[in-house]
Amino acid sequence: MFREAPPLGGPAILRQRWSEVSFLHWKVDPALVAPFMPAGCRPDTLNGSTWVGLIAFQMSHSSFFGGPRIPWLGDFPEVNVRLYSVDDKGRRGVVFLSLEASHLIPVLTARAAFGLPYQWASMKIGQREGQVAYKTKRHGRPDAASHIIVRPVDDPAASVALAADPLATFLTARWAFHETYRGRTIYCRNHHEPWPLQPAELVHLDDGLLAEAGFEGLADRAPDSVMYASDVTTTFATPQRPLQISRPIVRPVWTSERSS
Repeated sequence: MFREAPPLGGPAILRQRWSEVSFLHWKVDPALVAPFMPAGCRPDTLNGSTWVGLIAFQMSHSSFFGGPRIPWLGDFPEVNVRLYSVDDKGRRGVVFLSLEASHLIPVLTARAAFGLPYQWASMKIGQREGQVAYKTKRHGRPDAASHIIVRPVDDPAASVALAADPLATFLTARWAFHETYRGRTIYCRNHHEPWPLQPAELVHLDDGLLAEAGFEGLADRAPDSVMYASDVTTTFATPQRPLQISRPIVRPVWTSERSS
Protein backbone atom coordinates (compact mmCIF):
# COMPACT_ATOMS: atom_id res chain seq x y z
CA MET A 1 0.00 0.00 0.00
CA PHE A 2 1.14 3.53 -0.81
CA ARG A 3 0.18 6.46 1.41
CA GLU A 4 0.39 8.92 -1.51
CA ALA A 5 -1.89 8.57 -4.52
CA PRO A 6 -0.41 7.51 -7.86
CA PRO A 7 -1.29 9.56 -10.98
CA LEU A 8 -4.92 9.42 -12.06
CA GLY A 9 -4.16 7.64 -15.31
CA GLY A 10 -7.04 9.31 -17.17
CA PRO A 11 -8.93 12.57 -17.70
CA ALA A 12 -10.28 14.23 -14.55
CA ILE A 13 -14.06 14.61 -14.55
CA LEU A 14 -15.01 15.57 -10.98
CA ARG A 15 -13.44 17.55 -8.16
CA GLN A 16 -14.75 17.66 -4.56
CA ARG A 17 -13.73 18.70 -1.07
CA TRP A 18 -14.34 16.18 1.74
CA SER A 19 -14.23 17.63 5.25
CA GLU A 20 -15.07 16.68 8.86
CA VAL A 21 -14.41 13.05 7.92
CA SER A 22 -14.97 10.32 10.53
CA PHE A 23 -13.82 6.76 9.83
CA LEU A 24 -15.41 3.95 11.88
CA HIS A 25 -14.21 0.42 11.09
CA TRP A 26 -14.99 -3.11 12.21
CA LYS A 27 -12.62 -6.05 11.63
CA VAL A 28 -14.31 -9.11 10.07
CA ASP A 29 -13.53 -12.41 8.42
CA PRO A 30 -13.01 -12.01 4.64
CA ALA A 31 -15.51 -14.83 4.00
CA LEU A 32 -18.29 -12.62 5.39
CA VAL A 33 -17.80 -9.89 2.80
CA ALA A 34 -16.77 -11.99 -0.21
CA PRO A 35 -20.39 -12.33 -1.47
CA PHE A 36 -20.61 -8.53 -1.72
CA MET A 37 -17.65 -8.20 -4.10
CA PRO A 38 -18.22 -7.31 -7.78
CA ALA A 39 -17.13 -9.88 -10.34
CA GLY A 40 -13.37 -10.04 -10.72
CA CYS A 41 -12.81 -8.71 -7.18
CA ARG A 42 -12.13 -10.27 -3.80
CA PRO A 43 -11.87 -8.85 -0.27
CA ASP A 44 -8.59 -7.05 0.33
CA THR A 45 -6.97 -8.17 3.57
CA LEU A 46 -4.38 -7.09 6.10
CA ASN A 47 -2.95 -9.77 8.38
CA GLY A 48 -5.70 -12.16 7.33
CA SER A 49 -8.65 -9.85 8.10
CA THR A 50 -10.72 -7.37 6.18
CA TRP A 51 -12.85 -4.47 7.37
CA VAL A 52 -16.31 -2.93 7.12
CA GLY A 53 -16.30 0.86 7.19
CA LEU A 54 -18.91 3.45 8.19
CA ILE A 55 -17.64 6.78 6.88
CA ALA A 56 -19.29 10.18 7.51
CA PHE A 57 -18.27 13.56 6.10
CA GLN A 58 -19.28 16.84 4.49
CA MET A 59 -18.97 17.12 0.71
CA SER A 60 -18.50 20.57 -0.84
CA HIS A 61 -16.81 22.58 -3.62
CA SER A 62 -17.98 20.13 -6.28
CA SER A 63 -17.14 20.91 -9.91
CA PHE A 64 -17.11 19.00 -13.21
CA PHE A 65 -14.44 18.95 -15.92
CA GLY A 66 -12.50 21.84 -14.38
CA GLY A 67 -15.54 24.12 -14.38
CA PRO A 68 -16.75 26.41 -11.59
CA ARG A 69 -18.03 25.13 -8.27
CA ILE A 70 -21.66 24.09 -8.17
CA PRO A 71 -23.37 26.10 -5.40
CA TRP A 72 -25.79 24.32 -3.04
CA LEU A 73 -26.25 21.27 -5.26
CA GLY A 74 -22.66 20.14 -4.74
CA ASP A 75 -22.62 20.72 -0.97
CA PHE A 76 -24.16 18.07 1.30
CA PRO A 77 -23.30 15.55 4.03
CA GLU A 78 -22.66 11.92 3.15
CA VAL A 79 -22.51 8.68 5.14
CA ASN A 80 -21.40 5.52 3.39
CA VAL A 81 -20.91 1.84 4.18
CA ARG A 82 -17.91 0.43 2.36
CA LEU A 83 -15.72 -2.64 1.98
CA TYR A 84 -12.15 -3.11 0.75
CA SER A 85 -11.43 -4.80 -2.56
CA VAL A 86 -8.65 -5.96 -4.83
CA ASP A 87 -9.30 -7.10 -8.40
CA ASP A 88 -7.74 -9.76 -10.60
CA LYS A 89 -5.27 -7.18 -11.91
CA GLY A 90 -4.06 -6.38 -8.38
CA ARG A 91 -5.78 -2.98 -8.28
CA ARG A 92 -7.02 -1.99 -4.83
CA GLY A 93 -10.15 0.01 -4.10
CA VAL A 94 -13.34 0.19 -2.09
CA VAL A 95 -16.79 -1.26 -2.73
CA PHE A 96 -19.72 0.87 -1.60
CA LEU A 97 -22.75 -0.94 -0.22
CA SER A 98 -24.67 2.30 0.36
CA LEU A 99 -24.08 6.04 0.22
CA GLU A 100 -26.54 8.38 1.96
CA ALA A 101 -26.83 11.92 0.58
CA SER A 102 -29.27 14.73 1.26
CA HIS A 103 -29.70 16.13 -2.29
CA LEU A 104 -31.80 14.09 -4.71
CA ILE A 105 -30.26 15.28 -8.00
CA PRO A 106 -26.68 14.18 -7.10
CA VAL A 107 -28.13 10.88 -5.88
CA LEU A 108 -29.80 10.24 -9.24
CA THR A 109 -26.76 11.48 -11.18
CA ALA A 110 -24.31 9.20 -9.33
CA ARG A 111 -26.60 6.21 -9.84
CA ALA A 112 -26.90 6.89 -13.55
CA ALA A 113 -23.26 7.81 -14.23
CA PHE A 114 -21.46 5.18 -12.13
CA GLY A 115 -24.07 2.73 -10.83
CA LEU A 116 -23.22 3.76 -7.27
CA PRO A 117 -25.87 2.80 -4.67
CA TYR A 118 -26.62 6.35 -3.51
CA GLN A 119 -29.70 6.80 -1.32
CA TRP A 120 -31.68 9.97 -0.69
CA ALA A 121 -31.76 10.83 3.01
CA SER A 122 -32.47 13.59 5.49
CA MET A 123 -29.08 14.52 6.97
CA LYS A 124 -27.37 16.89 9.40
CA ILE A 125 -23.77 17.52 10.44
CA GLY A 126 -22.62 19.80 13.24
CA GLN A 127 -19.81 20.59 15.68
CA ARG A 128 -20.00 21.46 19.36
CA GLU A 129 -17.50 21.43 22.22
CA GLY A 130 -14.87 19.60 20.22
CA GLN A 131 -17.27 16.92 18.97
CA VAL A 132 -18.55 16.27 15.45
CA ALA A 133 -22.06 14.83 15.04
CA TYR A 134 -23.72 13.27 12.00
CA LYS A 135 -27.38 12.26 11.66
CA THR A 136 -29.02 10.60 8.69
CA LYS A 137 -32.35 8.92 7.97
CA ARG A 138 -33.15 7.45 4.56
CA HIS A 139 -36.41 8.60 2.97
CA GLY A 140 -38.92 5.78 3.01
CA ARG A 141 -36.67 3.53 5.12
CA PRO A 142 -36.65 4.88 8.72
CA ASP A 143 -34.55 1.94 9.96
CA ALA A 144 -31.78 2.94 7.56
CA ALA A 145 -30.59 5.67 9.89
CA SER A 146 -27.45 6.55 11.80
CA HIS A 147 -26.41 8.94 14.57
CA ILE A 148 -22.65 9.24 15.02
CA ILE A 149 -20.73 11.50 17.40
CA VAL A 150 -16.93 11.51 17.50
CA ARG A 151 -14.36 13.57 19.35
CA PRO A 152 -11.11 14.09 17.40
CA VAL A 153 -7.98 13.87 19.53
CA ASP A 154 -5.60 16.82 19.14
CA ASP A 155 -2.28 15.05 19.73
CA PRO A 156 0.40 15.80 17.10
CA ALA A 157 2.59 12.88 18.14
CA ALA A 158 -0.34 10.46 17.91
CA SER A 159 -1.24 11.84 14.48
CA VAL A 160 2.33 11.29 13.25
CA ALA A 161 2.20 7.72 14.51
CA LEU A 162 -1.17 7.18 12.83
CA ALA A 163 0.20 8.42 9.50
CA ALA A 164 2.80 5.63 9.65
CA ASP A 165 0.38 2.94 10.84
CA PRO A 166 -0.10 0.19 8.21
CA LEU A 167 -3.75 -0.30 9.21
CA ALA A 168 -4.58 3.40 8.85
CA THR A 169 -2.94 3.37 5.43
CA PHE A 170 -4.85 0.23 4.42
CA LEU A 171 -8.19 1.78 5.42
CA THR A 172 -7.74 5.25 3.96
CA ALA A 173 -5.17 5.17 1.10
CA ARG A 174 -7.41 3.43 -1.42
CA TRP A 175 -7.53 5.81 -4.43
CA ALA A 176 -10.31 3.99 -6.34
CA PHE A 177 -13.63 2.17 -6.20
CA HIS A 178 -14.96 -0.98 -7.87
CA GLU A 179 -18.61 -1.05 -8.88
CA THR A 180 -20.96 -3.19 -10.92
CA TYR A 181 -22.33 -1.01 -13.73
CA ARG A 182 -24.52 -2.22 -16.59
CA GLY A 183 -23.58 -5.83 -15.93
CA ARG A 184 -19.82 -5.23 -15.73
CA THR A 185 -17.29 -4.30 -13.08
CA ILE A 186 -15.79 -0.83 -13.49
CA TYR A 187 -12.75 0.64 -11.76
CA CYS A 188 -12.78 4.39 -11.09
CA ARG A 189 -9.66 6.16 -9.79
CA ASN A 190 -9.35 9.23 -7.58
CA HIS A 191 -6.47 11.36 -6.36
CA HIS A 192 -6.01 13.47 -3.25
CA GLU A 193 -3.30 14.46 -0.81
CA PRO A 194 -2.59 12.08 2.08
CA TRP A 195 -5.27 12.19 4.74
CA PRO A 196 -4.39 14.44 7.72
CA LEU A 197 -5.45 11.67 10.10
CA GLN A 198 -6.09 12.09 13.82
CA PRO A 199 -7.08 9.51 16.42
CA ALA A 200 -10.68 9.95 17.52
CA GLU A 201 -12.98 8.80 20.31
CA LEU A 202 -16.43 7.44 19.55
CA VAL A 203 -18.83 9.29 21.83
CA HIS A 204 -22.11 7.88 20.50
CA LEU A 205 -23.30 5.45 17.83
CA ASP A 206 -26.88 4.45 17.04
CA ASP A 207 -26.68 2.87 13.61
CA GLY A 208 -29.00 0.97 11.29
CA LEU A 209 -27.05 1.42 8.05
CA LEU A 210 -24.73 -1.52 8.67
CA ALA A 211 -27.70 -3.84 9.26
CA GLU A 212 -29.48 -2.42 6.20
CA ALA A 213 -26.37 -3.19 4.13
CA GLY A 214 -26.39 -6.82 5.30
CA PHE A 215 -24.32 -6.77 8.50
CA GLU A 216 -26.94 -7.34 11.16
CA GLY A 217 -25.54 -6.97 14.68
CA LEU A 218 -22.18 -5.52 13.68
CA ALA A 219 -22.94 -2.08 15.14
CA ASP A 220 -23.76 -3.72 18.49
CA ARG A 221 -20.06 -3.92 19.25
CA ALA A 222 -17.63 -1.03 19.40
CA PRO A 223 -15.66 -0.32 16.21
CA ASP A 224 -12.09 -1.59 16.18
CA SER A 225 -10.76 1.64 14.67
CA VAL A 226 -11.94 5.26 14.92
CA MET A 227 -10.14 8.03 13.03
CA TYR A 228 -10.84 11.58 11.91
CA ALA A 229 -9.50 13.90 9.18
CA SER A 230 -10.16 17.61 8.72
CA ASP A 231 -10.33 17.74 4.90
CA VAL A 232 -8.88 16.73 1.53
CA THR A 233 -9.61 17.82 -2.04
CA THR A 234 -10.33 14.89 -4.35
CA THR A 235 -10.30 14.51 -8.13
CA PHE A 236 -11.98 11.58 -9.92
CA ALA A 237 -10.99 10.20 -13.32
CA THR A 238 -13.21 8.62 -15.94
CA PRO A 239 -13.89 4.93 -15.17
CA GLN A 240 -11.44 2.43 -16.64
CA ARG A 241 -12.65 -0.28 -18.97
CA PRO A 242 -14.77 -3.07 -17.48
CA LEU A 243 -13.15 -6.17 -16.05
CA GLN A 244 -15.70 -8.79 -17.09
CA ILE A 245 -19.37 -9.68 -17.12
CA SER A 246 -20.59 -9.75 -13.55
CA ARG A 247 -22.11 -12.69 -11.78
CA PRO A 248 -25.45 -12.33 -9.97
CA ILE A 249 -24.87 -10.74 -6.57
CA VAL A 250 -26.68 -12.02 -3.50
CA ARG A 251 -26.64 -9.79 -0.44
CA PRO A 252 -26.62 -12.10 2.59
CA VAL A 253 -27.52 -11.07 6.12
CA TRP A 254 -24.47 -11.04 8.40
CA THR A 255 -25.20 -13.37 11.32
CA SER A 256 -21.83 -14.87 12.21
CA GLU A 257 -20.19 -14.40 15.58
CA ARG A 258 -18.06 -11.33 16.11
CA SER A 259 -14.57 -11.63 14.77
CA SER A 260 -11.54 -11.36 16.94
